[in-house]
Amino acid sequence: MKDYIAKATALSGQIIIYAAVTTNTVERARELHQMYPTPLVALGRVLTGAALMSQTLKEENQTITIQIKGDGPIGGIVAVTDSKAGVRGYVHNPFFDVPLNELGKFDIKKAVGQGQLNVVKDLGLKEPYVGHVELVSGEIAEDLTYYYAYSEQTPTVMNLGVLIGREGIVLNAGGFFIQLLPGATEEAIQAVEDGIKDLLPITTLIDQGNTPEDIIRLVFNEKDLKFYEPCSVSYKCNCSRERMERNLLSLGRDDLTEIAEDEAGAELVCHFCNSKYHFAKEELQNLIKDSSTD
Repeated sequence: MKDYIAKATALSGQIIIYAAVTTNTVERARELHQMYPTPLVALGRVLTGAALMSQTLKEENQTITIQIKGDGPIGGIVAVTDSKAGVRGYVHNPFFDVPLNELGKFDIKKAVGQGQLNVVKDLGLKEPYVGHVELVSGEIAEDLTYYYAYSEQTPTVMNLGVLIGREGIVLNAGGFFIQLLPGATEEAIQAVEDGIKDLLPITTLIDQGNTPEDIIRLVFNEKDLKFYEPCSVSYKCNCSRERMERNLLSLGRDDLTEIAEDEAGAELVCHFCNSKYHFAKEELQNLIKDSSTD
């Protein structure tokens, strides 16, 4: 199944729901970062959450960045999405594992620990919008749900899952995102509560062959559902040599001059895709000359 997000409204537009399959996207993250299973599940959930949240953006040039900073062994998680669910991300420590929790599942709460969730929305204005909340569980979906309730005062339900096989590859991944729109009635609130009450885990639903549209129907059981154009999901890094040059220039003339003294030059590595960019000593010196003429 291709990775994509299905979008719909329910109960005469009182509720919006996005459901996604992100298996290939999360597996691509594993291939790029070669992560152990626990950090892979954590990053996969955040990437899926970011993809779902991308559908709240209105303009093509807008982005959302999710930053999770905890005191657990993972250190931190970063994910970025554009408005078309092109996502990228990384964890600070991809090479660790912790024992399964009491339910026999990956202990993401222990991996993340206590800390803070930041959501940065670049809407093309002078300054980005930044929302901060304390982590309430470390399980990612609950924390993003709390972010919307506390920081944006929008009743939201987020459900995220990643299933890993014995060989460490991603068997499936996905999630759903439900929001009550302003003026939603008690009937709409009850419909959401009833719809998710006995729902099987998202990874089980995907394993059974359910599409994102099927998942939406399982939640709302044809309660005046109206579907919209789906959106594909992909792992998309926008790094380039030009961006790395700008990163070097941002260090300032003194630091760049010190780096340029190394005969071996400098090598920059993209956090999001691990692409390597080598700058020879002469190139670094030319950058210094160019910066002095600006």
